[in-house]
Amino acid sequence: MKKLFLLLFVVMVYYADTANAQIYNTSAGLSVEMGTGSTLVGPAINHFFDQHSSAQGELLFGGGSTFISAFYHYNDAVQNAKGLDWFVGAGPALGFGNGSTSFYLRPAAGLDYKIDTTPLDLSFDWRPTFYVGSGSTFTAARFGLGLRFCF
Repeated sequence: MKKLFLLLFVVMVYYADTANAQIYNTSAGLSVEMGTGSTLVGPAINHFFDQHSSAQGELLFGGGSTFISAFYHYNDAVQNAKGLDWFVGAGPALGFGNGSTSFYLRPAAGLDYKIDTTPLDLSFDWRPTFYVGSGSTFTAARFGLGLRFCF
C-alpha cells in the first residue's frame, strides 16, 4: 500500500511540474453544490475550447436525488490577479429522484482560480435554479464550489 501511495505522489509531482509549463485545457475533480435545499456532491469536469469559452459537466448526488448538469461559460481574466478568471454562463440540468425526472435551467456567475504552483483549480459560483414544469419555481440561494486537477 505504501508503494501505491508513493507512486501516486510521484505521478502528481510530475504532472504538477509539467502543468506549470503550459495553460491547462481540462480539469476534473469534485463539485459541491449548497444553499437552499439539499447539499449535492459529485464529480465534475471543465474543458476550455479557447481563452473565453468553456463547458462544465457535473454528476451530483444528494437528498435522495441525482442531478446531471451541463454549463457553457464565457470566461475572462480579472485584471492584476494572476490565475483568477470570472465567468458567466448557463445550462440545463436533469434531476432524477422520488420516481420522477425534473428539468432545470441554471444560470451561473463566479470565479475560477488556477493555483500557479500546482495543477489545481478552485472555483466558486452562484447558480440559481429555475425548475421548468408544473408549478415552476425559482431558487436563488444555490452556490457551487469546485476543486479540480488540471491536465
